[in-house]
Amino acid sequence: MREGFNHQIKLGCTPINEIEIPSKTRSHVATLMAGIQYIYTSSEWRSKIGGVVENHVLKGKKNTGRAGMGLWEMFVLGQVRLCMNTSYDELHHMANHDTMIRGIMGVLPTDYSLGEQYEYQNIYDNVKLLDDNVLREINDMIVKVGHEVFKKKEKDALRLKTDSYVVETNTHFPTDYNLLWDSARKCIDSAIFLRKNAGLIGWRKASDWRKSLKGLMRSVGKVSASGGKNKADRLKSIATQYLSKAGKLAEKVNDVLESFMPEKELHFLVMIEMEYYLKMLNKHIDLVKRRLLKGETIPHDEKLFSIFETYTEWIAKGKMRPNVEIGKKLFVTTDQFNLIVDYQIGERQSDNQLTLEITDRLLMKYHIMSLSVDKGFSDMKDKLLLEAFIPEVIMPKKGKRTGKEKELESSPAFKKLKNKHSAIESNINELEHRGLDRCPDRTRRNFNRYIGMGVTAYNLHKIGSKILQERRDQEKEERLREKEKKLALAA
Repeated sequence: MREGFNHQIKLGCTPINEIEIPSKTRSHVATLMAGIQYIYTSSEWRSKIGGVVENHVLKGKKNTGRAGMGLWEMFVLGQVRLCMNTSYDELHHMANHDTMIRGIMGVLPTDYSLGEQYEYQNIYDNVKLLDDNVLREINDMIVKVGHEVFKKKEKDALRLKTDSYVVETNTHFPTDYNLLWDSARKCIDSAIFLRKNAGLIGWRKASDWRKSLKGLMRSVGKVSASGGKNKADRLKSIATQYLSKAGKLAEKVNDVLESFMPEKELHFLVMIEMEYYLKMLNKHIDLVKRRLLKGETIPHDEKLFSIFETYTEWIAKGKMRPNVEIGKKLFVTTDQFNLIVDYQIGERQSDNQLTLEITDRLLMKYHIMSLSVDKGFSDMKDKLLLEAFIPEVIMPKKGKRTGKEKELESSPAFKKLKNKHSAIESNINELEHRGLDRCPDRTRRNFNRYIGMGVTAYNLHKIGSKILQERRDQEKEERLREKEKKLALAA
């Protein structure tokens, strides 16, 4: 049984709308809390966003049983984690000891005593319940909240900017020989588990297998990275030893899969994992053999950049530093208020392959006055098509330009919007500081959810920043009026 967004404040706790958030602060937590508090104090937005969360989390579940973490508390903690780019350990501390966060969660006792406490596992399990699709719906609503705060009129069109950058996945730098080691150690780990829990025999020297293979992997890396005489011969010699040991391990693991039959379901699932890691082991034995012993160049589509996060891509962005990034491309679109109105994770796609797809989605939701992109999105056919629906399309041409194109791109209107496009670089930089530089969560589902939560936290932070700025301006005006009154009385 869970409480929704519209629950009654717990007896003895301070009402959320009465929590004081200082306006003179540089704290990102305070800024985020101002944005979240605005949503809670608006019955319309609280009901709409709460309805989406409740439909997702509570769908098909009975309203009985032990009370779980409230949906509002879950929502607040998810935003705090991404806004502060923090770990679950730090989030656990904040949830139990940060009075401002606890106040916005609705669990701060009026006497400021300790009150309700959260276990680490409780936070970890609940914050991850929202998925990417739900977060997209929530973000669309948060953008509307933002337009309300920034006082955008419905008839006012948006001026949009689109760009992409790479969100790194939770992987190490991939090479054929260290991916082979990853596969081997996971095979050994599975065998050790089965030996301890399911009665598998014949793996008493598992630790020796690990030590030997790890030593050979490091030796291959050391010889490969260094110079000296007869490097090619030394590399082939150590690689042959490494492959020989890995091949023997593959045979031993294959024997387990063919002859061992576990009784429990859990042990059977470990066997399935072992089968996958054996497949990866054989694949990388073949790749190392072809590259180091036969001198082949491995085609890009045959490579794998992580045996755990298999969706990871090797992305060459054409920059000096870093010249290569390992992760997934994230396409973001921001408006003139610096809110992220749309985002999409690329699937081995270049920028110009997604221009029309992104724009189609935006045109269905917003009235657009202008759209600016950089040269990576450049496609003159796409530009002609977009100009039929968007008054101003800023798409610098890649390569040589005609006289007419030079004249267009040097016009004041084009140059003005092109210069304003650089604002999205600042938005991306802040988005990275909100946690979307590297995703610590594993699996593709969690990666997508992490991206969505990062975008909503960014937008709420922007909304909170605007609210606090308005409060500061109002307080300044009040101080000036008080000063004028005192001067008038003194006169």
